[in-house]
Amino acid sequence: MTDHSACHSSPPHPHPSKTKVDDDLPADTIYTCPMHPEIEQIGPGDCPICGMALEPKGVSAEEDKTELIDMTRRFWICSFLSFPTLLLVMLDHLPGKPLEPYISSTMALWIEFALATPVMLWGAIPFFKKAWSSVVTRNLNMFTLIALGTGVAYLYSVIAALFPGLFPDAMRMNNGLVDVYFEAAAVIITLVMLGQVMELRARSQTNNAIRALLDLAPKTARVIRKDGSEEEVPLDDVVPGDHLRVRPGDSVPLDGIILEGSSSIDESMITGESMPTSKSTGDPVTGGTLNQTGSFIMEAQKVGSETLLSQIVHMVAEAQRSRAPIQKLADMVAGYFVPVVVAISIATAIIWGIWGPEPALSYALINAVAVLIIACPCAVGLATPMSIMVGTGRGAQAGILIKNAESLEILEKINVLVIDKTGTLTEGKPKLTSVITEKEQDADELLQLAASLEQGSEHPLADAIVKGAKDKKLTLSKTKDFESFTGKGVAGFVEGKHVALGNDKLLETLKIATSDLSKQADDLRAQGQTVMLVMIEHKLAGLIGVADPIKKTTPQALHDLRKSGLRLVMLTGDNEKTANAVAGKLEIDEIEAGVLPERKSEVVKRLQSEGYKVAMAGDGVNDAPALAQADVGIAMGTGADIAMESAEVTLVKGDLTGIVRARRLSQATMTNIRQNLFFAFIYNATGVPIAAGILYPFFGILLNPIIASAAMVFSSLSVILNASRLKKVKL
Repeated sequence: MTDHSACHSSPPHPHPSKTKVDDDLPADTIYTCPMHPEIEQIGPGDCPICGMALEPKGVSAEEDKTELIDMTRRFWICSFLSFPTLLLVMLDHLPGKPLEPYISSTMALWIEFALATPVMLWGAIPFFKKAWSSVVTRNLNMFTLIALGTGVAYLYSVIAALFPGLFPDAMRMNNGLVDVYFEAAAVIITLVMLGQVMELRARSQTNNAIRALLDLAPKTARVIRKDGSEEEVPLDDVVPGDHLRVRPGDSVPLDGIILEGSSSIDESMITGESMPTSKSTGDPVTGGTLNQTGSFIMEAQKVGSETLLSQIVHMVAEAQRSRAPIQKLADMVAGYFVPVVVAISIATAIIWGIWGPEPALSYALINAVAVLIIACPCAVGLATPMSIMVGTGRGAQAGILIKNAESLEILEKINVLVIDKTGTLTEGKPKLTSVITEKEQDADELLQLAASLEQGSEHPLADAIVKGAKDKKLTLSKTKDFESFTGKGVAGFVEGKHVALGNDKLLETLKIATSDLSKQADDLRAQGQTVMLVMIEHKLAGLIGVADPIKKTTPQALHDLRKSGLRLVMLTGDNEKTANAVAGKLEIDEIEAGVLPERKSEVVKRLQSEGYKVAMAGDGVNDAPALAQADVGIAMGTGADIAMESAEVTLVKGDLTGIVRARRLSQATMTNIRQNLFFAFIYNATGVPIAAGILYPFFGILLNPIIASAAMVFSSLSVILNASRLKKVKL
């Protein structure tokens, strides 16, 4: 087993009693690799397996952007230096040599040397350090390949520039100079830096999800002392048993129970449902949820890491650290490719040095370098990022935002899709769907009276009724003597008539007799609608149904997903009757109703433990743990920011047909990457033996490094052109 020195696999460390949000992490903080979670060490550093920077295991409100800032600065400076070098070489190879009257070949050579040297001796230092680490720990990876190829190309060019006399006449051009490869080394390093910057930015965005979750909880709580006085204190100072006052518009600070008062609380963070929940004495409340209407006093029961919000944060952090990168395949190939190429190069030098014609040493050096030049990983380095860049750009045109490369790789292998109901299958906004009245009651009048009564309320159900009335161009009137019945409904006088609107409990409170409408109400509930009874002049006059409509594109999208071989599972915080109603309409056989965030995550884990590759589609804060736990998280662009930050894929239009397109994009991109890797390695597999001189004994042919370079450029061009085909792929 490879000894990783300070980096080692170790059992999980106990989590602190409170979620870590300090700006400065303690000196004994455990750091781990996001790609290899088994690697852990005290303090920052690089992973000995893949070379990535290690990240702290604790959840921090502030992130360290030092590496991103440093790599971005190196990229821009190296771009400024390397691309003029490439331009010089390209112009020098044009027919008629248009630069020759202004810049001699010797001057161009030294300009290339001056521009490429800072790139290699300063810009590429992080890559060479990681390559050296990969050699020391015997975990050869892409950095090994990059450092070897660019390093040999650069050193060969330096020797060729300083000592052209070492090379045989056949290797010198008409002007006596030996062809050099400064531009190849510099441009490769710059392109690799671009990939590193994109990767670091993607990792930064995933960390934003955790910080956004932490921001849901207020920083302070209003504690009621034993003498009745109230004091605003930091949230960390609250202990179980403290009495807290929560005012309208405040976020609930911690998990607890209501002691006095009642209110309507937006619990969409927990349930994902747009309907606020009525709460009164004895009901539990959850930290991070939003108090909308009333003021109440609560008793704190769970604090710190015990709160549901902290548990959600922890689940998101753990799930994010458990992903594997798309580079794993390339690293595995490089692990075999690098030692084989080095061995062939050394063998070539030995064979030519012993049995080659005079000057044997020069021939040995030239052919050994030709082997390494043709094996230079430019095409290998471009194979994946070119396809990813073009593929993600094509996805953006189709309304599919891809956060990182690995999600495209995994999407192709997905065989189970877990879908949140509200805001994903449905629109997430309640709408007026039914108005049913007694025979003598006019439907428009009933809706107009109900909307007039509700127009002062901010409740989503009230908004749906008011909007429904306005859509019918009904004129609303003022309400007098407005009265609210907590958890039951409202009443008041509209146009001189006593109007009441609410649930069955309101009928009992007002002692109003039921009618045949009760059966129709049950039928509407079975269809997934929320029903409110309307009473006019102390008589049941009708009922209003409000529902969250299924998106128009959902049925066709689900049909296409089923046709593609995906198993569909619907999750919802709704009650089972509503869930069954929606599932029945959409022909979904598997449902999980009444689930909380941790349950959603558990369903995903269970499916993964059964061997499935799971994608999760959702739009709410409550979906964040499941989105992070899934092999691929898919967020609706119309949903919560936290859901989008926790997911790898965001559908801008919030349309499930985007998942169908994303799958097709993944399949096309991964096929393209495999083709690119084939193009990249087929040139090496064919060119390396020729560069080593295998044709010389039979045909007297040697592969000049210039031709080796041309083959390398051609392989890169093949990769670029092939990747460009993704721009026209049909989704």
